[in-house]
Amino acid sequence: MKIKVKCPAKINLTLKVFKKDELTGFHPIESIMQSVSLFDYLTVENNNEGVIKLSGNSNEILYDENNLVYKAVNAYFEKAKIKNEGINIYIEKNIPVASGLAGGSADCAGTIFALNYIYNKLDKNDIIEINSKLGSDINFCYFGGKASAKGKGDDLTFLEFEPFSLSIIKPKELKISTKAAYGAYDELNKKSTYENDLEFAMVLKYPELKKLHDLGFQMSGSGPSFFIKKDKIDNIADRQNYEIYENLSAVDFGVSLIK
Repeated sequence: MKIKVKCPAKINLTLKVFKKDELTGFHPIESIMQSVSLFDYLTVENNNEGVIKLSGNSNEILYDENNLVYKAVNAYFEKAKIKNEGINIYIEKNIPVASGLAGGSADCAGTIFALNYIYNKLDKNDIIEINSKLGSDINFCYFGGKASAKGKGDDLTFLEFEPFSLSIIKPKELKISTKAAYGAYDELNKKSTYENDLEFAMVLKYPELKKLHDLGFQMSGSGPSFFIKKDKIDNIADRQNYEIYENLSAVDFGVSLIK
């Protein structure tokens, strides 16, 4: 069987970060998360060779066992207690990498969705359990829409969907790891007054991000992507220095099948 699924990006409408739990190494958070109409696409097919083969259109990600998609395949077959007969997955990346838009988590969620569509071995509770083990925001990416997220980001309360338009902007040459963003936040001696606490740390560290903040944009997740609730971005003179995604919208769904 061969299927194709679309995997929405995620933005953080709010993100409050609390002191790191030294036992777990995690910072508890409170966040309002929203799926948006910027999609990665996965094409998933059995290969009957007993191996996982990943490929894609991006040279910024690894197509090996370090990819969350690869880990998701192994996790699915282990949880489902069935033999891995072999899977081909082609990853069409449109969500920028290391950008605070949960592209890797979305692809991981899409993999679990696709495999369960093909094999139909896990129920909703199984899916939630496997997603939680793979990553903190994978359940949100799987179900999508709008949700309040607490704890590690996997304690979800789904909220009433409110449609809006938006655009996303990201400096082309800047990538920020989640670890680096939280590390910068830990070094602060000031309390954040921003909707996104990590943005408060990042604009002190990166002048190009402070510029976006001053222009009225808001950072998503650990950055460096920023968004604004407008169809178009019209106040950036040096557009060539940015990746810009316009005419986007909030969506009320997560990973879904393309028929």
